Amino acid sequence: MRVRTIVGMTDSVGVDPGDRAELAGDAVRRIMHIAAAIRHHQDVEIAGLGLTPAAARALHQLDPDRPSPARDLAEQLRCDRSNVTALVDKLEQAGLVERRLDPADRRQKTLVVTEAGRRMRERVHRVVSDSRLLAPLSTGELAALRELVWKVSDGGCPEGEV
Repeated sequence: MRVRTIVGMTDSVGVDPGDRAELAGDAVRRIMHIAAAIRHHQDVEIAGLGLTPAAARALHQLDPDRPSPARDLAEQLRCDRSNVTALVDKLEQAGLVERRLDPADRRQKTLVVTEAGRRMRERVHRVVSDSRLLAPLSTGELAALRELVWKVSDGGCPEGEV
């Protein structure tokens, strides 16, 4: 991308408006590359905890202080209930969650995070919150990045997808 410096021919950051699509495309590709690197790192770390990425996401979504029905978890994960059933089976076999009767509606079961599940959930949280990739950024750069990410996620993605 060439930057033209003719007065009146550039926007406020010195980019030819005709190059805006190229600039945006490059930004999206870089975001995708960063996301893939983060996902790979997280998947490796999660595997080290003895979980699949899907099981870790499920455990991370559960509120350890509030039992919830599996259908709520399915909605949060945006997946079919049958997939959630298989995930919960694995989490239950590992002793991380329990299915219990809902005291308000005994026809329904709720998912309860066990003590072992709370500890594992905290470990998963540390993995998904690992910020080493951003270590080279100054505090000001981190604040600016956060603002830009929030701006894009609020304006460009349907609710719940980011």
